[in-house]
Amino acid sequence: MAAIPSALARYVTSLVAYDVHLGAPGVHRGLPSTSLTLVLPMGEALDVGWADGRARSARWATVSGLHAGPAAIHHDGHQRGIQLGLTTAGARALLGLPAAALAGELLDAGEVVPGLATLPERLHGLAPAAGVPVVLRALTACLATHGDARPRAEVGRALAGLTRGRRVAAVAAEVGYSRRRLTTLVRQETGLGPKEYQRVARFEVSRTLLGRRPLAEVAAACGYADQAHLAREWADLAGCSPTTWVREEFPFLQDPEGAKPPR
Repeated sequence: MAAIPSALARYVTSLVAYDVHLGAPGVHRGLPSTSLTLVLPMGEALDVGWADGRARSARWATVSGLHAGPAAIHHDGHQRGIQLGLTTAGARALLGLPAAALAGELLDAGEVVPGLATLPERLHGLAPAAGVPVVLRALTACLATHGDARPRAEVGRALAGLTRGRRVAAVAAEVGYSRRRLTTLVRQETGLGPKEYQRVARFEVSRTLLGRRPLAEVAAACGYADQAHLAREWADLAGCSPTTWVREEFPFLQDPEGAKPPR
């Protein structure tokens, strides 16, 4: 995980330079998140589409908005590049678009953001770690172009409350809106309705716990009714069971049902 400059901190949730040998060709799952994703592959274009085959294409810079289903990343056994997570405010500040305009989309970032069009060429021939400063300079230039951008304070509070798992009605009352008005504003900001955004946020938290705690404990900690509810949500949002994902991501763990933290 690379350090993020303070000027970009409210817009970039993560920045990872990766160079991973996966052993054999296959398909990696791109899971839903409350962050938008910007991927800049190096060496080979990223072959990615939705799990049902829609929007599949090989791109040198891919941006995806918030979504409530898995993407499928096809690889030859080796992946190199830089991946960033962007906040919904980051969509406006760095990409010049509201996050809602990108919801459910997989697009060529250079076509969406002219300021990023030459970035793949500037990264050509570099190692991923060496490419990080190049990407940060490009994003800083985009920020200078589009300017500081934050959601309305009450929308930001609402998203924070939904992320924490508060009931939609309670969040609406807290920020002083009707439930209908809250739904409109959250959808305008993220492209997802409040309940769908909350589902993705809860799923995202569960992903950080899988492989470290038993599934029943993960379900309880994340606010699912029970382990079966957790499994249903994973089947819907990830296209697989939690156990399958753990085995794919952490093959050294032998017992995902009662997993303990890796040593």
